[in-house]
Amino acid sequence: MPEWVSPLLVVVVIIALAFDYVNGFHDAANAIATVVSTRALSPRQALMMAGVLNFAGAFASEAVAGTMAKGLIPAEMTTGHLEVVLAALVGALIWNLLTWWWGLPSSSSHALVGGLIGAVGYFAGSLERGVNWHGVLGKVVLPGLIAPILGIILGYLVMAVLLWILFWLKTPPNKVNRRFRTLQRVSACLMAYSHGMADAQKVMGIIALALFAANPANAHADHEHLKLVIPLWVKASCALMIALGTSAGGWKIIKTMGSKIFKMQPVHGFAADMTSSFLLHTTAHFGMPLSTTHVITGSIMGVGSSKRVSAVRWGVAKRILGAWVFTIPASAVMGAITCAIATRVFAS
Repeated sequence: MPEWVSPLLVVVVIIALAFDYVNGFHDAANAIATVVSTRALSPRQALMMAGVLNFAGAFASEAVAGTMAKGLIPAEMTTGHLEVVLAALVGALIWNLLTWWWGLPSSSSHALVGGLIGAVGYFAGSLERGVNWHGVLGKVVLPGLIAPILGIILGYLVMAVLLWILFWLKTPPNKVNRRFRTLQRVSACLMAYSHGMADAQKVMGIIALALFAANPANAHADHEHLKLVIPLWVKASCALMIALGTSAGGWKIIKTMGSKIFKMQPVHGFAADMTSSFLLHTTAHFGMPLSTTHVITGSIMGVGSSKRVSAVRWGVAKRILGAWVFTIPASAVMGAITCAIATRVFAS
């Protein structure tokens, strides 16, 4: 073990993995709400499937991890100051637990981004100096605004095409449900894999940032052309924790996503999952830490609107939208408060 591995670094890694676990059960609904609500799989089967494919998806890419590690804040801000990384994680974790308790499908990704912004902004003395706003706007804010809209539009179009095909084939309703219940098991697998690919990487990036910040040899590194290395043990541990968290299941949010937005049939669940998987794979390729919650919720709304606009319970959608709007600023405030406490504790 290297000499620069400190107890504080160990604590940061443990808290990061705890966040990954919470992310798993907080966002389990993203992967399985549709397939559970339509009874294509039992809850136990769905959780086991999601846990395995979340684990596999975590190894698929590193682009999102790179964004989280050095695309949103200047890496030099945390060099030698692990308490700042710790504060960011704690702030995000608090907001995640609160929204889970309220049953709101908010974004774990945006909570982590908000925690980083608040903690580093406080430590730097200003948000302008401590935050790479070009990266935040280009990789988080704009995609976060556009993704749910794309989910609604694409979900509506995919569902409209499926309904047209079924009408043209004159398929009886009982056969439609039976066939799409089978197809939905495939689409749910794709969604679970996408969730692991998108969400586990975010914590990988934070741990890679912590490892970099803890090493004194990096104090004078070329931060502008920095390429952070993500060790295999980081990938494996993050994959395992998000898989375990998903297997535990966040039933309050699953209930909201699966039935309170729109009463789905298997064909609706299939359309929503396929739309979400496509969007998540595309954005992950460009290193955007997109919210799987935003994407699947938008897709469900779009699919529901294809039946009729009133089929979507827009009051529930309004509550979810409120959680989206407040997630980054709320977790940023919590990250800043935690950083204020942490810097005083570790300075004494």
